[in-house]
Amino acid sequence: MSAETAYSSALSGHVLVLNQDYQALSITSVQRAIVLVLLQKAELVEAEETRFVRSPSQHIPWPSIVRLKAYVRVPYKRVLLTRKNVIRRDGSCCQYCGSHDQLTIDHVMPRSRGGKDTWTNLVAACVPCNNRKGSRTPQEADMLLKRNPFRPSYVMYIRDFVGSLESTWKPYLFLS
Repeated sequence: MSAETAYSSALSGHVLVLNQDYQALSITSVQRAIVLVLLQKAELVEAEETRFVRSPSQHIPWPSIVRLKAYVRVPYKRVLLTRKNVIRRDGSCCQYCGSHDQLTIDHVMPRSRGGKDTWTNLVAACVPCNNRKGSRTPQEADMLLKRNPFRPSYVMYIRDFVGSLESTWKPYLFLS
């Protein structure tokens, strides 16, 4: 293993980046977060108590959350409408029966009847439920949706990107 590979793996991890107004912006690497702090472009909000990044001249707390010192104007972040993102939004679960097998996408209002490809018209469905529903609405097929489809926020995808969330992040992602 090269020295560079050892260095980058030693600094592996995720850090939540907040805008100046404490709104969640993105997730970055520990290495990038430390650079932002050292360049005084960000301040440390939360750090792991037991871990540090050491150099011959400095002893820096291991960052968990950093906040940018200057406000960054970000245009409205939209989550792309893709098959994968619809299934992710629905928790990899059929919205009719709750199955996790053979998932596909179903149009709540069928395309043959003018249904569009939108967040509020697409749901994850297993193949048997999708075939049973056919070109009917859920009401006509006597199939109730477990949850109405909705446009997800990018905060949901920050949470899913990392996998398990650190407890210190939850208040900043409005999940506490």
